[in-house]
Amino acid sequence: MSDKSAENKEQQVTPEQQDQVLFMMLVQQHEQIAMMGLGEMENPTTGKKEKDIKAVKYAVDTLTMLEKYTSGNLTDEMTAYLSDTLKKLRLKYVDASKQEG
Repeated sequence: MSDKSAENKEQQVTPEQQDQVLFMMLVQQHEQIAMMGLGEMENPTTGKKEKDIKAVKYAVDTLTMLEKYTSGNLTDEMTAYLSDTLKKLRLKYVDASKQEG
């Protein structure tokens, strides 16, 4: 076996690994939506930090739904990642809601 084919074999990703990466990216996308809505990250379109509590709620609600519908179907690592992300975002959402109200 040549060095190239050995290297390619090592770099191959299993379908399960690919699904895990895609799942983590989906969670990260919604986390970024929430962080932008909290004004903790710049909006890439405007280059400004803007608050949008509705966007935060959307992201949290979407991740909550994802947690509900994937319950029992994720690895322990993916379950913990989603759960930890949701806990963090829920706390930030509650704090932001209090400041707005």
